[in-house]
Parts: sequence; structure tokens; C-alpha cells
Amino acid sequence: QEKIRSSLHSVCKVAIMAIRWGICSAGKISHDFTVALKTLPKEDHQVVAVAARNLQRAEEFAQKHNIPTVYGSYEELARDPNIDVVYVGTIHPHHLPVGVLLMNSKKNILCEKPLAMNLREVQELVATAKLNNVFLMEAVWTRFFPASLEISRLLSQEALGEVKMVRADFGVPLLNTPRSVEKELGGGALLDIGIYCLQFVLMVYGGEKPECIQATGVCLDTGVDESMVITLKFSRGRLAVCSCTVAVELPNDAIINGTKGTIRVPAHMWCPTSLIVNGNETSYPVPEPYLPLNFINSTGMRYEAEEVRQCLLKGLKESSRMSHADSALLAEIMDEARRQVGVVYIQDRQ
Repeated sequence: QEKIRSSLHSVCKVAIMAIRWGICSAGKISHDFTVALKTLPKEDHQVVAVAARNLQRAEEFAQKHNIPTVYGSYEELARDPNIDVVYVGTIHPHHLPVGVLLMNSKKNILCEKPLAMNLREVQELVATAKLNNVFLMEAVWTRFFPASLEISRLLSQEALGEVKMVRADFGVPLLNTPRSVEKELGGGALLDIGIYCLQFVLMVYGGEKPECIQATGVCLDTGVDESMVITLKFSRGRLAVCSCTVAVELPNDAIINGTKGTIRVPAHMWCPTSLIVNGNETSYPVPEPYLPLNFINSTGMRYEAEEVRQCLLKGLKESSRMSHADSALLAEIMDEARRQVGVVYIQDRQ
């Protein structure tokens, strides 16, 4: 009964005012997410606080984005009672400790992808969310784009007949970007960008677990994957191929082939602004940013933010479109692909 009362209280509180966001980490992705939030109505979304481990960086971020409250530690953000949900934009290895810290302080969380370094860590985050009765979602922003919703609608209507093959590519030259290549920073093509290809395949195949996973790849001297190709076999003889690399530019598109038609997602498949269905193209533009962005189409992060708001208004603890089970399956597949290619993080040994 206490859980029901607290849920009702938070739903009522959220319903009568804007969702109050705290931003955890003052890096590039947090900048873009904050810019994206400003494209939504301010009566629905407000950024009320930012925290970074370096107070000066947090202060500069707050000044740039006009955020009223600044913290020089994540602990202070966790203790702030005036926050409804926290966006976690830290580097990959910090998702688990920071997520646990925040959720143990009863904070709802939207955590950047990958949700954690491996399946064990994902399960720990999900268990912590359930223990504290808080909302948790992995920020797979792609799933909430209008183009992605249209793909799901077309597939549910069997517009392509039976889907037999899916292909998704994501490759960009990131060899000079430390967080993409250093093992301690959670680098590697798969966790950084290949995750987008895998989540696309799982979205198309309705979150089904593949029967067979075959991965081959090339590793850097740092011990992380530079490039990886993953072939997935699903029930009823359906296949998927995902290619990712931090060494070169790939076409960065995706294609769904069915017995009655084809959907092509032109570059950039992880933040799609158009779809080509049986040769007919439809555009789904994202809003213009009020400040320059670090990454392409980042104002499209508005869609995942609005999903969080809708879930909180309904008193939900997870999103049906990017559920805890979806995050666990994604992590499980990535764990197996890394095992086959020989990528081992310190988190895998614990």
C-alpha cells in the first residue's frame, strides 16, 4: 500500500507541473540532450540541475544552458529533492555505480546506452530500480523517432509480408577519440555504436532472442574491438547482419527485406529522418537546435525524453518500447559477441 501511495503521489505531482530534469555529467552528450529538451514545451520539461565531478565544468554547463542549480558531485545531485528524473550521460563504466547511487536516492533514471558494461551489470541496475520502485530506461533514442514508430506500425500491419533479412551498418572514424578506443573508458565499436545496429534488429524482430549468434572482429592494441560483424539467426529462418567499426565510414544505413516489400533507412540509421518504403521516401525532420550540437540530429533526443514523461505520468517503471527485458537481451547478445571476438573488460571479471 505504501508503494501504491508513493506512486500515486509522484504521478499527481508530475501531472500538475513540468518534469524536472537533473543532468548527470557535463559532457558532449549531456549538452546535446539539454538542447533537445529545450525543443519541447517548457510547461512539460525543465532542466533544474546539473552535476559534474568538476564543479567548474558544471558551472560552465549551467551558464550555457541557463540551469539554476549546480553541483560538483553526483552525490549532491542524488540528494536534491526537487528532481523528478535524472539523465545519466557519464562514460559507459560509470553507468552502474552512478545509476545505483541515484536510484538508491529514489531518483528515476534515463541512462545513456549501453545501459551497462555487460548483462550482470544491467541486471544489477534493473534490480536496483525495482528495489527502489523507480523508473529506469536505457536511452536508445533511435526507438522513439517518428521514423522508427512508422517502421513498427508497418511491420505490425505485415506491410512487408514476412521479414526474412535485416541489415544494419554503423561505422565512423573514431580512432582518435579516447572514449571509443580505451578499455578503461568502456571503448570499442560494439558498445559505442554497434549497439544501434543490434537494437534495430531486435526492434524489427519484436524483441525475440536469436537462436544463433556468430561474431567475428578485429581488435585494437588497447584490447577493444575496432570492427565487428555479427550474424544473427532467428526462428523461422530469419537472419540479420550487423556491421560496426570505429576505423572507417560505412554507408550507415539499414534495410528490412520482406516477402512483399522493403524498408530502407538511409544514413543515419541511428537517428533516422527519412524512410524509403518500396521506393517511396518520406521525411521526418527533427527540430533545429538553439545551440550548436556535438552529434548529428541530436534534437531527436526529445522523443525519448517525452517517452520518459509519458511513462512517469502513467506511473510506469519502465517503457514498453525499450523495456528492461530489451536492455537485458541487448547486453546478453553483446556479451556473447565480445566473448567470440575476445574483448574482455575489467567489469567482466568481477
